[in-house]
Amino acid sequence: MKLTAIRKFTGSLELVTGLHIGSGNNEMHIGGTDNPVLKNPVTQEPYIPGSSLKGKIRSLLEWKLGVVGQTEGKPLGFRDISRVPSAERDQAKNLLKLFGGAPEGSNQDMKLVEEIGPTRLAFWDCSLSRAWVQEMNRRNLLLTETKMENSIDRIRGVAENPRNTERVPAGAIFDFALTVRIHDGEDLLGTVYEGLKLLELTGLGGSGSRGYGKVKFTSLNLDDVDVLGELAKVNLAEAI
Repeated sequence: MKLTAIRKFTGSLELVTGLHIGSGNNEMHIGGTDNPVLKNPVTQEPYIPGSSLKGKIRSLLEWKLGVVGQTEGKPLGFRDISRVPSAERDQAKNLLKLFGGAPEGSNQDMKLVEEIGPTRLAFWDCSLSRAWVQEMNRRNLLLTETKMENSIDRIRGVAENPRNTERVPAGAIFDFALTVRIHDGEDLLGTVYEGLKLLELTGLGGSGSRGYGKVKFTSLNLDDVDVLGELAKVNLAEAI
């Protein structure tokens, strides 16, 4: 197996609705929000972790392939390949090539590890676009918003359990970057495009059922060549 190329996607990922990716901070602060967003500890600016992108896109592609039942809800691994129907087995192997997996130790698994090789995709953390940050500073606006929520008592018709959630507001733009290792001239880009389209259709972060986290690519380049049109051509109805 020979590394023949490394290709790089770059682009702009814009929030269509507010995004909440939690920081995991459970401390209570007077005057603070109940659910703060994840922020860079140095700049205190919100960002999208590469791990969030990878995990969401991988999960969506596994659902699309229909292997979640074989894996009992866990990420697709080497030991699951033998349980995948033969018609989808090559696609399942492609997912392992792109996203990686932990070998389970049997001789059969190790042979499969050698066949599949190293993880092809590397998702990078997405920082806020400097132009967008500068525009917010110029307009004296904050980089996050606080959204108030509550539940409604169905009988009395009154609001209960008020809470607030910090979000990155709609219109925010993040710098997107993804690199793809190519071995022996293989072509796995079609699956990558499908994953990016699924991300646009389903969203990112928490509270998606309440309208959070819808995103869209406003620019997308592959090795500095515009491929936003290629993403627009992805027809998931045909792919499924």
